[in-house]
Amino acid sequence: MRTGLRHLRQELLSHLPFSIFSTIGGMALVAVLTFLGEPLYKENLPGAFRELFHIFHPVHMLFSATATTAMFWQYERRWIKALAVGLAGAVLICGASDILIPYASGLILGAKMEPHLCIIEHPGLVLPFALVGVAAGFLSSGHIVRATVFSHAAHVLISSAASLLYLVSFGLEDWIDNAGWVFILVVVAVMIPCCFSDIVFPLLAVTRKDETPPDGHPH
Repeated sequence: MRTGLRHLRQELLSHLPFSIFSTIGGMALVAVLTFLGEPLYKENLPGAFRELFHIFHPVHMLFSATATTAMFWQYERRWIKALAVGLAGAVLICGASDILIPYASGLILGAKMEPHLCIIEHPGLVLPFALVGVAAGFLSSGHIVRATVFSHAAHVLISSAASLLYLVSFGLEDWIDNAGWVFILVVVAVMIPCCFSDIVFPLLAVTRKDETPPDGHPH
């Protein structure tokens, strides 16, 4: 138990700086898109952001599946179980990060939010990205020493943008006026689910340790 907690703490600490800067980068990206898009789309800006959300959300699933699968594969090499862990981490936890938490956050900020579950309404859009992400997790874990760190950093960057795009697209159009509260809520929406899916969830799913952990020490 102590060894497992030690590895978990090491993984969380190694990913924390990437998570912080990636979250800030995601917010900056959406802010730039907002300022550039307002004179072009005017009244239809939420519609434009909705289309962008349907790009960022599947890509988020891809990076999530890559990071989750790579983390699990470093500790236990069972193909079917790794596939299930990677897909579950991407589909379920990405849905919470990109949709459920932003939806609740918009309601908290007084917006009239529109529920929209892509896995139900557009399964053909998101599932292929999740499957490709699982395959990338298998490959990257075997050939890139810090694959989980880099995929997690990209995962958090895309996730923060996807969460904000959902807020803007489905109810909270004036998000910049509430930027301070939005920042806090996005940190919650991104950091907790992303770290859970990339680090905690795959490590909890490990039942048989087949490989030396990333720090190079035996279990």
